[in-house]
Amino acid sequence: MEIDPRFFSKEHMDVMKKYGVNRISFGVQDFNEATKKAVNRIQPFDLTKKAVDIAREAGIHSINIDLIYGLPYQTLESFKKTLELVKELDPDRLAVFNYAHVPWMKKGMRKIDETTLPSPEEKLKIFKYVIDFFESNGYKMVGMDHFAKPEDELFKAIEKGELHRNFQGYTTKGGADLIGIGLTSISETDDAYFQNYKDLKNYEAAVDAGKIPTFRGVILNEEDKIRKYIIMEMMANFSFDIKRFEEKFGINFKEKFKNELNELQEFVDEGLVEINDDKIKVNKTGSLLIRNIVLPFDEYFKKMKNQKVFSKSV
Repeated sequence: MEIDPRFFSKEHMDVMKKYGVNRISFGVQDFNEATKKAVNRIQPFDLTKKAVDIAREAGIHSINIDLIYGLPYQTLESFKKTLELVKELDPDRLAVFNYAHVPWMKKGMRKIDETTLPSPEEKLKIFKYVIDFFESNGYKMVGMDHFAKPEDELFKAIEKGELHRNFQGYTTKGGADLIGIGLTSISETDDAYFQNYKDLKNYEAAVDAGKIPTFRGVILNEEDKIRKYIIMEMMANFSFDIKRFEEKFGINFKEKFKNELNELQEFVDEGLVEINDDKIKVNKTGSLLIRNIVLPFDEYFKKMKNQKVFSKSV
């Protein structure tokens, strides 16, 4: 369950524990005062620590902390201080997301002064430091934006090449249906995505009427499923098993994706990607650009790239 520490008590924890909640993710984003004020997220460190302590005392052994880099007034130096405070919380996992500034899509972002946002160069410095910081403090990088302690079950999945990605980040539960509960939550099945209502009134009305509170969805066609498989495999494991793909779908990969492989050549030339008869492999430096590397396989991006709907990768 994802929790806002500002609205969390022992009573909440007791109910959650009673009904089987065994993992908790706390939103933090940043502890820098100027940043918190700019994004209207006043959340003192002591309040967050209290929430984490409540979960620990209730026997929750898997706690995640969410951070975001690229927010207003963030610098490498300010984020270093946030990371030191996060270390005191001793989470089992961390998700460190790149802030996507898309005010043309989300009206609330129009209130943010764009001149206070860190430059792409500063953001890259921050994320490189994040990787070094957590890896030197007992965590391992998982995929493109997660970190976890070595004993975490995610690493067994990495070793087997069976790590998966969904809307909640990285998971070992590949092929499982994901049911989102709460406002805006997204559910995922093998061939569809559905999103819940964004406003509480409509959400509650649907639930009270005994209906699933979804207001929109997308049905995937066969081509969507094929390309989703490729993109998710590469984003989860930084490698793609061509032979496994061909056995699963009965398709000659290099024939079908000849143009996409040509587009990947620039990454091969830069030494970020290696392609042979059996696999596509992305090295550690290339993993920082994995969103860009998988774009050739995204048909929808190609169709819409001239429209102002996407955020920047860095």
